Amino acid sequence: MNTPSQDSTTLAAPIKLVAIDLDGTLLRSNKALSTANAKAIADVTKLGVHVVLASARPPRGVRDIYHRLGLDTLQVNYNGALIHDMPRGKHVYHQPMPVALAKKIVKFARRKDPDVVISVEVLDKWYTDHVDDKLPTETSKHFSPDFVGPLDAFLTIPVTKLMLLAPPEKLKPIHEAVRTRFGKDIAILISDDYLIQLVDKHVDKASALQRVAEEYGVPQQQVMAIGDAPNDLGMVRWAGLGVAMDNGWELLKKSADTTAPANDDDGVAHALKKYILDKA
Repeated sequence: MNTPSQDSTTLAAPIKLVAIDLDGTLLRSNKALSTANAKAIADVTKLGVHVVLASARPPRGVRDIYHRLGLDTLQVNYNGALIHDMPRGKHVYHQPMPVALAKKIVKFARRKDPDVVISVEVLDKWYTDHVDDKLPTETSKHFSPDFVGPLDAFLTIPVTKLMLLAPPEKLKPIHEAVRTRFGKDIAILISDDYLIQLVDKHVDKASALQRVAEEYGVPQQQVMAIGDAPNDLGMVRWAGLGVAMDNGWELLKKSADTTAPANDDDGVAHALKKYILDKA
C-alpha cells in the first residue's frame, strides 16, 4: 500500500486495472448508476484499462450493472469468496466455508437469538428457512430464494457466504458473540448495521483482486481500488492506489491513499478522471 499522503502526482506507473465496489461506491444511494460514472468507465475501458466490479453481491446481483457497463472482465463476488467469469458463464475461483463450521455457526447464532435471519449462499444460489422483508439485502430486493426450508436440508455442502440479519440493536450482541467464538476460523465482513457476512477465513477482496490482477498481468502498483465500507478495506490497502469515497466509513478513509467525492456526487467518475483519464 502507498502512504496516505499520496496524490495524483506520485503515481509510480499508469493505472491499468481498477476494482470498484458497487453499493455505496459506484451506485448512488438510490442504487442508480449515474451517466457520469458509466461514461467514465467506458472511457477508461477504451484506454485498455481493466475495470473489475468487486462486490459482496453474488453474480446474479451484479449481472445487470455489468452488462449496462459493457464489461467483459472477471468480477469479484461475495467479498472475494468467488471470482466469476460472466461472459463465459463459469466460476474461475471459489473459496467456500467448510460445511461443519457453517453448521456450528448457525446453531450458535440461533441459540443467541432464535429470530435471527440466516441466509446461505452457495455459488450463485440462495437458501434460507425464512425471509424478513424488513431486513432486505440487495439480492433479496430483486431475487427470490432458490430454496426455503429447514436449514439442515441444504447445509450439506461447503458454503460460499453465510449471512446473519437482525435489527441493529439485536445483531450487535450476536456479532460480538460470533466474533469471540469463531473469529479465528472465519472472516467477518460488514457493510450494513443489520447484516454480518461470514466467509472462509482466507477470503478477502484483496486476495481476490490480487488473483485477478495476476490473471491480467497487471502489477500491484498499477492497480486502483475504490470502496466505501470495511469489507473494502483489504483491497483498498492492497492496491497501488487505494481510494475511499467521501461517504465511506472513517476506518476506510483513514486507510486509503486518497478520498473521492461521495457516491451521490459521482466520486468514481472523479477518481477515474483524475488518476487515469487526465494522465492519458
